Amino acid sequence: MKCVTLFRQDDHSWQAFGQDRDKPDNVIDTNQYMIRAGGSAILLDPGGMEVFPAMLAALTREIPVDEIKALFLSHQDPDIGSSLPLWRRVCRPDVKIYLSWLWAGFTAHFDRDATFTTIPDEGMEISLSHDVRLRFIPAHYLHSSGNFNVYDPKARILFSGDMGAALVPADRANGTMFVSDFAGHIQYMDGFHRRWLGSTRARDAWVAQVSKLDIDMLAPQHGLIFKGDDVKRFIDWIAGLEIGSGVASMNR
Repeated sequence: MKCVTLFRQDDHSWQAFGQDRDKPDNVIDTNQYMIRAGGSAILLDPGGMEVFPAMLAALTREIPVDEIKALFLSHQDPDIGSSLPLWRRVCRPDVKIYLSWLWAGFTAHFDRDATFTTIPDEGMEISLSHDVRLRFIPAHYLHSSGNFNVYDPKARILFSGDMGAALVPADRANGTMFVSDFAGHIQYMDGFHRRWLGSTRARDAWVAQVSKLDIDMLAPQHGLIFKGDDVKRFIDWIAGLEIGSGVASMNR
């Protein structure tokens, strides 16, 4: 599994893990992220149980696993958190697990012994170190009804979950984890967003919210990462996209 450093300043860093060439072909590719500061680390959407061995191997090449103080699950899907019981086996006993209050009882089906720190609908802030604070930003109905992004104002990175997600064929990633041709990249994310997003009202609220943030990189849970001008290109593109394509099958 590939590991790429997105940001580093003193002891504050972001790393992205993904593009596992050895995963089964029928398992969707995912990105996992780690933020470190002050000797503590948090994993964002640590992945499904199928990618756990590769993810653990890649992560422990970077840090000791006992530096992981928290896990964040943006929503309830198995590709995000079905590895939860495996992470709890290798992490420290007091590891915190952040998740929307809406999904605690459902995600317990992955791990009935897990204790969750639930996130209220309006979001919350946590301190990773004395000078690094992370904001859990609501992204409800995009695509999950209880869904959050993570914003790091110091690194100017937004973990956007399924917003910006793309299904990029392995032979088209070109060895990078970043979008290099926005126009050419649209084909890999167009159908995903049209089908998986179901609320224009929620989409518009998200666009208004993130447009106020200072973002250098927008990092989704699937596909490639947007940086620089491509961040605004994506926000402008999603703002005008017709979504909810599955409704057409209900009108026949």
